[in-house]
Amino acid sequence: MQHIRYFNGAFALFALLSLIPVQAELILSSAPRDTREKEEEIFKPIADLLSKAAGEKVTFRYGDNFLIYQSEMRKGNYDIVLDGPAFVGWRMAKLSHVPLVKFPGNLVFVAITKNNQDKINNLKDLAGRTVCAFPSPNLATLTVLYEFDNPSRQPLIIEVQNFADVYKGVKSGKCVGGILQAKLHQDLDKEAKATKVLFTSKPLPNQAFSAGPRVTAEKRERIAQALLSPEGATATQKLRDVFKIQALLPATVEEYQGLGKLMRDVWGFEL
Repeated sequence: MQHIRYFNGAFALFALLSLIPVQAELILSSAPRDTREKEEEIFKPIADLLSKAAGEKVTFRYGDNFLIYQSEMRKGNYDIVLDGPAFVGWRMAKLSHVPLVKFPGNLVFVAITKNNQDKINNLKDLAGRTVCAFPSPNLATLTVLYEFDNPSRQPLIIEVQNFADVYKGVKSGKCVGGILQAKLHQDLDKEAKATKVLFTSKPLPNQAFSAGPRVTAEKRERIAQALLSPEGATATQKLRDVFKIQALLPATVEEYQGLGKLMRDVWGFEL
């Protein structure tokens, strides 16, 4: 009887352990922007580089779409992630991620309207009005919507495919307002001077790679150094070509701390 009880107890323990998912590799992912084939072409060399640096297998996992990407992220299923500062800040606060390296430069966004809109003189005047912008959780849109603390008094987003369409939409009257990168707005409106700026965001740090708790501090350091190395420059060449950047830079916790608040109105990402 004693042997039977021991066997039953051991079997129950084995059954319980078998229900616990075992992850034998680190998962690399990024916000989905292109096809699976294109994204895998960009990130496979990076995954290979990180496997060598971490001393264990790193596999790139394509997110299919933003709903899947966000769901997997919330579950903590991504160990190393490249995306925007709001997501990085949220993962720092909720999933104990640490930023490793970043794209150079800061991100600044503006909200605009046509010059002849006499009744639209500040950002809050866009509440309840049509605004051409990328759908949330695009960073430009999040940055501006964060200024509207009452969810029932926000602009009505008209989805566009690119920032140039934002400017065209405002200029043509399709939308009362628009949200786009500050530098691009300056370039587009330089000659026409057809619009006015209602709001300019504070500069935000650029996209960054962050690593979660399954990546030890020692491995985080090795991964960061690998991404910043000449070998890393080769592995990230296709990625940098897409975003037109020359090199990656070290990232600090301080510059991304608190930026998860921008996700305030995104379902599932409340802090």
